[in-house]
Amino acid sequence: MKYLIASDLHGSMKYCSSLLDRFGDECADKIIFLGDVLYHGPRNDLPDGYAPKEVASALNGIAGKIVCVRGNCDCEVDQTVLDFPVLAEYGVLLLNGKNVWITHGHKFNKQTPLPFAKGDILLHGHTHVPVKEDCGDFVYLNPGSLSIPKNGSDRSYMTYSDGVFEWKKLDSGEVYMSYKL
Repeated sequence: MKYLIASDLHGSMKYCSSLLDRFGDECADKIIFLGDVLYHGPRNDLPDGYAPKEVASALNGIAGKIVCVRGNCDCEVDQTVLDFPVLAEYGVLLLNGKNVWITHGHKFNKQTPLPFAKGDILLHGHTHVPVKEDCGDFVYLNPGSLSIPKNGSDRSYMTYSDGVFEWKKLDSGEVYMSYKL
């Protein structure tokens, strides 16, 4: 099974189109979406191509292939226009015998962790900055942002396949970082 992992689209149809192109190019089975799907939030500028209705329509076309957790900019009204669940605060995937906790990062993160076992993976977005960090008892991974990258990072996403997470540039699909389970 191959996963494409993404976060922080913030309603940009421009970058949603790029995401869907990469999903096809990667031949991924599922998208793991780490929140902030439709709304840009009061702290962010509008991303290029801001069109949440169009984003909802485009993502609904592959709703059965999306696993999503709630971001700080996602709310109940978003669920009324999206055909896949978006309101879970976190989830757990079992990959290569490891618990991979998926969340957005605004509630559960390094400072306020979930009930990790030694060796678990924390996978969240929210910061808009790609990260690979060994935190001692767990590893923290962040794909960065699709539409509003911060700290000079590129628009990016991750893939997971065969025990390896890879960070990739959204515009080219070029791998620039990896982590092996």
